[in-house]
Amino acid sequence: MQKINNIHDKNFYQLVDSISNLNEEELLFKIKFNYSFLPKNIKTSLENYFDKYKFWGSLHEDNLDYDEIERKAKTIKKHIKDFVWLYEKLEDDSSKFLLYAILNNFINYDFTSLQKTLNQKYHHYFDFDILPKMKEEVFADIGSYTGDTVLDFIKCYGENSYKKIYCYEITTDIIPTLKNNLINYKNIEIKSLAVSNKSKTLYIDENSTSNSANKTKNKGKIKIEAKSLDEDVKEKISLIKMDIEGDEELALMGAKKHIQNDTPKLLISLYHNNHHYYKLPKLIHSYNKNYKFYLRNYGGSLYPTEIVLFAIPK
Repeated sequence: MQKINNIHDKNFYQLVDSISNLNEEELLFKIKFNYSFLPKNIKTSLENYFDKYKFWGSLHEDNLDYDEIERKAKTIKKHIKDFVWLYEKLEDDSSKFLLYAILNNFINYDFTSLQKTLNQKYHHYFDFDILPKMKEEVFADIGSYTGDTVLDFIKCYGENSYKKIYCYEITTDIIPTLKNNLINYKNIEIKSLAVSNKSKTLYIDENSTSNSANKTKNKGKIKIEAKSLDEDVKEKISLIKMDIEGDEELALMGAKKHIQNDTPKLLISLYHNNHHYYKLPKLIHSYNKNYKFYLRNYGGSLYPTEIVLFAIPK
């Protein structure tokens, strides 16, 4: 039974109904049709972006390459009930409007709604409306890069807000910068490790544009050892942030015991894979039902990026 409380609910369920009334081929045609009417500069920006980061498939209208749109249409049509599940689990109107804006962008290339959801009030990951305070945190920062998230955390909550911070980063070239940026802070342990579902050897898939987008793969030349968070950290963890270029699902699987036993606050990048919008909240919910879910947008307005799932203990 759909519960309509406000205009966000009305718009979301109308969009869901419009999707439900189309088969996959019709939905694909609708998205292609909408794309065809975009200005050329917007198309160029989107197609270059998908070439640059390669998470969502390729898109080159001139070559009749619609892989990104085909993947999107298949995911939305097959899993629309899962998107509804997430919508009905979200705690606030900002989160619900964002999920509507994401789907409306995917289908109708609505940039206006996505623009309205941009969170420019707070630092990335640290929304005071959701996380007003931190105290004696044991913080696992998975995908630390240069330490920017840790520095924001300390700036927002103070040096007395944590007991220990574990920084995980796979790009060895950036480790000296990470160490240097955090050298003045105590009780921070930097680990040149990948975080996954279990201990294994992985390989780094280097992004030619930015090493911030490096991720892991099963074969290659540059080795990196991986561990699960459950294996690597035995103490109770109270805060976990993940931004690891699409490997978040495996990392969450490897943190199952911490999620079940510790109920840590979870700040999870959700946008690297269209399936993650529903798969990651459902995975967390299957491990521990004592969570409230929020979404926030720290990215752009042309395409959903830097979308963060907040899973906060009830």
